[in-house]
Order: sequence, then structure tokens, then C-alpha cells
Amino acid sequence: MKDRASTLSRRVLLLGMLSSTLTACSTLSPAGITSITPSTARRPMGLPSEEELATRYAGLEDGGYTLPAVPYQQIDPKFYRQRVVNITGEPAGTVVVDTGSKFLYVVEPGGTAMRYGVGLGRAGFAWEGEGVVQWRQKWPHWKPPAEMIARQPELAKFSVENGGQPPGPNNALGARALYIFQNGEDTLYRLHGTREWSSIGKSVSSGCVRLINQDVIDLYTRVPSKARIVVR
Repeated sequence: MKDRASTLSRRVLLLGMLSSTLTACSTLSPAGITSITPSTARRPMGLPSEEELATRYAGLEDGGYTLPAVPYQQIDPKFYRQRVVNITGEPAGTVVVDTGSKFLYVVEPGGTAMRYGVGLGRAGFAWEGEGVVQWRQKWPHWKPPAEMIARQPELAKFSVENGGQPPGPNNALGARALYIFQNGEDTLYRLHGTREWSSIGKSVSSGCVRLINQDVIDLYTRVPSKARIVVR
């Protein structure tokens, strides 16, 4: 009888410990998002280490072109590519551009998102709304629209009639371009790379969403064609 009572006591103790552990793992953060889940625990979160940053923004060879290293130490750390808790409210697979914060999110399953710092269009040229990534291109040609050429006549040499600007590190679209369509029509706005790393976090372009070339190469691997995109 004593052995049986001892066994029952141990079972009750173990069940109590298990219950406490499960309760601790399901604690909600102030934002109401589960703080620990099996899916998020497997993914590195937050600001990358110095070693990781040096690797992410190192110079590289891609598609026969050479991209220089990015002096990331001169960029605000909040604009480094990093995984964060998904605060967008959008489902996995959605691309979200937060124009106020100058962030682009790719929403992942399990409550996380990969976040990138971006540069945006100057006031008056920015686009917002919902669309799809209709087409993607590695090392694209750049063909400025007629409206842009009218504002900047020096770009006429890159017009559609002249074949556009050839691909390469100096191309205005950088290493990758993702083309935004809305209701089946080209909005003429892109997610694209840039060599002008100092423009990240600012509003300086003529409307497109620009990323560091090393970041847009990473983005390209995460965003499939026909992905939904929301620009707020």
C-alpha cells in the first residue's frame, strides 16, 4: 500500500510540473502573439551577429557580375535584414511594404516574417495599394517610363525604343526586379536592387521600392511569382 501511495504521489507531482511547463510556453506577449512556438523556436530571430552581417553584406559574384561589399556599419541597424515577429496581420506568403517605417516584410508560417530595410519614392511619386508580383527577373534591363523621361530627359538613352539600360551593377534596377501588377495591369512600380545603399531608410527614388542588392537577391528566393503584395 505504501508503494502504491508513493507511486500515485509521484504521478501527481509529474502532472503538476507538466501543466506548469505547458502554461509557461503558452504565455502571450503584450501584443497578443504567442511568444514561444515550435516553429519560431527553430528560426534565428532578431539582429544578426557581427559575423553574420559581414557574410550577408560581403561582396559577391552573381550571374557573371561583381557586387561590392556593403559598408553596413554606416546603415542604421534596424534596416538590416532580420527575422522578426509578424506584426503585419497578413497571412504567410504575403509581401508587406510599410512605407511609414521603411520596412518590407515577407510573412512566414508560424508567426514570423523576414524584414528588410527599403528606400521609397519621394512624396508625389509613391504608390500604395494591393497587387501581385506578376513577374520576376534576375539582372533586368531598365526601361524608364515616358513620364520619367519627361521629368529627366537625360534618361532618353534608356527608353524602350533604345532598348533600355543593359543589366549590370550600375543598372537602376540592380541585381533583381519584382514587378507589381494590379488588376492585371502593370503599375510600373518594382521591388528592385540598388547599389545606393545610403538610400535605404529614405524617400529618394521615383516611386519604386529599392533594397540593397544583397538583400534583393535574398528576397528573390523567398517571393514566388503571383505572390500577394500590400503597400501601406
